[in-house]
Amino acid sequence: MTDSPPPRSTAPDGSADLWSAGPVLSESDRALGRFVARPLREFLRVESAGSVLLLVAAAAALLWANSPWSSSYFDFWHLHLGVEIGGFHVEETLQHWVNDALMVIFFFVVGLEIKHELVAGDLRDPRTAALPIVAAIGGMVVPAGLYAVVAGGGDAATGWGIPMATDIAFAVGVLGILGRRIPSAARLFLLTLAIVDDIGAIVVIAVFYTADLDLVWLAVALGLLAVVVVMRLLRIWVVPAYVVVGFGVWFALLESGVHATLAGVALGLLTPASALLREDVAREYALRALHDRSLDPEELANLRFLLAESVPMVERLQRQLHPASAYVVLPVFALANAGVALGGGVLGEAVTSSVALGIGAGLVLGKPVGIVLACVIAVRLGIGRMPDRTTWRQVVGVGFVAGIGFTVSLFIAGLSFPDAPGLAEDAKVGILLASAVAAAAGVVVLSLTGRPAPSRQE
Repeated sequence: MTDSPPPRSTAPDGSADLWSAGPVLSESDRALGRFVARPLREFLRVESAGSVLLLVAAAAALLWANSPWSSSYFDFWHLHLGVEIGGFHVEETLQHWVNDALMVIFFFVVGLEIKHELVAGDLRDPRTAALPIVAAIGGMVVPAGLYAVVAGGGDAATGWGIPMATDIAFAVGVLGILGRRIPSAARLFLLTLAIVDDIGAIVVIAVFYTADLDLVWLAVALGLLAVVVVMRLLRIWVVPAYVVVGFGVWFALLESGVHATLAGVALGLLTPASALLREDVAREYALRALHDRSLDPEELANLRFLLAESVPMVERLQRQLHPASAYVVLPVFALANAGVALGGGVLGEAVTSSVALGIGAGLVLGKPVGIVLACVIAVRLGIGRMPDRTTWRQVVGVGFVAGIGFTVSLFIAGLSFPDAPGLAEDAKVGILLASAVAAAAGVVVLSLTGRPAPSRQE
């Protein structure tokens, strides 16, 4: 999450600690450092910190939407905000700005994670990736099918993609709560499964939740993505240049009818996963520059550039943008989308609606059944093998945890019922309740599994 602080140093006269003197607030012994900066830094280091903030934001949205000031919640998020620069003009509600623009950062980080996994992670190895890939497919197909059976036809039928998604932040947070009770291989299995789930959700959004296509704007977007590829081939590494082209891709997709957040995914997948320079280049330069035990400003600038370019751009951007995505973008998204007015019998009607029941069946039952069934078939056919030290009961527990569909499910719900606010509200209630039930069931099942099974190598 965050880098460790530099080691403490002593001033040349030995009279004062340099960090306590003020350069790093989180290491200061002053009250602000001890009671604010350090606790905040430690909180952000916790694996489940992002999911905690997401939960707090969702709770705040529900409280605000059901408070005496509920009208201010809906009025605020439906404020119209326009941007006009010359002939360029975009006007949307504040909620749509969050969903169509701010969420691009989240989907960009997802694209980066997928690219890293494909090039250097577990998706690179077919044997390791086989089981979670098959499990993810089962965990998408069965929930979608259950939703279709329960919700039936009519307007509700378009929500079949809602229970397909797994919220990585919440799912990993739940496993983090259980600590060492869950083997690391099972955590890796869930993480890989959730990433494949994200790929599936992205494909579903692109293919099935796209409005009427404007082929001219779509061609512009594809042309700008081709420009990104050419810039890479020319080894242009000026990040602002990519930001400008990326903004063009976003606007073109927005105008084309394809959901604009897919610009983030596309740009993430096009980000270089290999470093510009080998590590030994920076090391050799540093040894030469430090030969006289001093660095002038030019040498410092060169060394900083060499060190930065020794790290793949995918990893650098992940490290830089993950905090913004986890601690800002997703909580704001939850605050803007999780607010549902539950008074006047709305809750009772929503819970008994075909949309909410279909989502509940998909997330709470479809996810674990689809994942376990797919794993059984894959293991029996020899396509994949069970994660090390992981029992079938733990796979069932992981299946329940994968039923936490919060973020992407809410996102797809907004795309499913753009002109049916009543169905959208039913979907939100179904997602919130089903995700809570799935999380609780996962915790209970995994808590009863005991310690991890012995390793196959033991």
